[in-house]
This record gives sequence, C-alpha cells and structure tokens, in this order.
Amino acid sequence: MSWLTEYVRPKIRNLLGKREVPDNLWTQCSACNQMIFVKELERTLKVCPYCGHHMRALVNERLNWTFDEGSYTRIDLPKAPVDPLGFRDQKRYTDRLKENRSKTHLDEALVVAHGTITGHRAVVGVMAFEFLAGTMGAALGEGVVAAAKLAVLQQAPLILFTASGGARMQEGMISLMQMPRTTIAVQMVREAGLPYIVVMTDPTTGGVTASFAMLGDIQIAEPNALIGFAGQRVIEQTVRETLPEGFQRAEYLLQHGMLDMVVPRPEMRETLGRLIALLCHLDHPAQETPDPVPLIQAA
Repeated sequence: MSWLTEYVRPKIRNLLGKREVPDNLWTQCSACNQMIFVKELERTLKVCPYCGHHMRALVNERLNWTFDEGSYTRIDLPKAPVDPLGFRDQKRYTDRLKENRSKTHLDEALVVAHGTITGHRAVVGVMAFEFLAGTMGAALGEGVVAAAKLAVLQQAPLILFTASGGARMQEGMISLMQMPRTTIAVQMVREAGLPYIVVMTDPTTGGVTASFAMLGDIQIAEPNALIGFAGQRVIEQTVRETLPEGFQRAEYLLQHGMLDMVVPRPEMRETLGRLIALLCHLDHPAQETPDPVPLIQAA
C-alpha cells in the first residue's frame, strides 16, 4: 500500500462523499516521484510540471501534438513476411506479434501519416516504443521506405520520431538488413531535394541509432532522451573507463556536436514548422517592413 491509496484517496473520498474515485485519476512522475493529475499531464503533453521530465508518449498522442489541430491522414504500410525464421524463445514470435497488436491496436512499430505542421505539408513517421520496444524488423524497414516514397511523391519534408530498443532479434540478419534499406530511403529524400528531420525521443538505441536516426539534415532530441548504440555498461567494459555523468543523454550529445538542438515537447510543433519553412525556402507569415530609406545624392 502506498501513501496515495492510504492517505490521498480516503481524503478525496471524504470530500466527494461516498462516490468512488477513479483509479486513473493520478499518475506518478518516474523522475521526481511527484503525483500529478492525469488531466494536468494531458495539458502539459506528458511533461512533468514539477521537474520537466518528458514521459514516453504513445503514437496517437505524438501525431496529435505534431499536426495542426491534430488532423492527419494515416497511410497503410506494405506487409512484410511474418516470422521468416520460425523463431521461438519463451514464446513464439507470431504469438508475441499477436499480443502486441491486440494490446496497442497497431500493426507494427511504425505509423506514417501526412498533414500540415504550422500550415506546411509534411510526412511524419512515428516509432511506437509500446510495440515490442520499437524494435526494427522487416515491416518497420518497409514502413520507412514507404514514408520516403510518400514524401517524394508529395514533395514534402520527411520527419521521423524515433524511439527504439534497436534491431529485432526474432528476425536475425533480416532485421540488420533494414539498416542499409532505411539509409537508402533517406537518400531518396535527399536526391529529391527535400529536408529530412529526425526527432529522437527516449530511448533511441541500437541499429536505429546506427542508421536512419543519425542521418537527418537537422538532428533534434527531447530533453534528457537516452540516445546511443550500445548500452553504457557494455561501453565501460569495452573501453575499461568510467563514462562521464550524463553520457548518452541529449544534452551531452548536443554539447559534443551530435545534435543540432534539444527542444522541449511543448515547443516541438512550432520548431518543426520554422525548420520546414527555412529548409524549403517557404514564405514566412507576412510582416510589416519599414519604408526604404531614400538615397541621398551627393551634391
């Protein structure tokens, strides 16, 4: 029993009479352990109002926050072979996929949509960490290629939000082959003269970091996001040195030139809109300009 159930909930019940208090009225910040009203957390886009910790977001939440008025069109992604290796550990791979599809209502760990961001057209791909930890398999690789093709077709910038535990072990070498495939997809966008923007969220690791996540024309991260290829313990055992504090966090990578900016979540949409306008040479909203100063001719 926690102090929330022993003390806070009885107090609320006394104030409200005998009505039941919903169990999902509160949530706890994993960074500062403060209790937060769920409605307040929705208003702050899942950013703790006490310590600024950015909690993990679901795919639909990310899309609603990114597109204008939460309006967008999702596309159907190409189908990939299911369980090409007949893999089984404690469970069959096919059973894991069914469980995750039922739990998340997603087909795979990537959702692609198109719409407008501050009035500018954009194609956005969002990785779903809630689906098998956002791991990259053949289906995700197909999704990135489809997103790139859509961006080229619409002549719109491609924006990818990454959140991944790396390659999907259940697909073996096939999952590793998605690294060059997604790299080629990024090159398609570049050759079309279109911007490619990456927004790295917590966590972005493994083969995703080693491929399309680090190829953006602009590299953005959310505050304190974990970004890296191998885990800190593995690196320490390899180099036999103690790593500095904050290693593999967004702010550390920004200081060492791996990122272009760290942007708080409430400012992300406006920042993306400005970047699209700059990179696509689009007109900004009209502003009043001062009258030209007349030239004074020499006597």
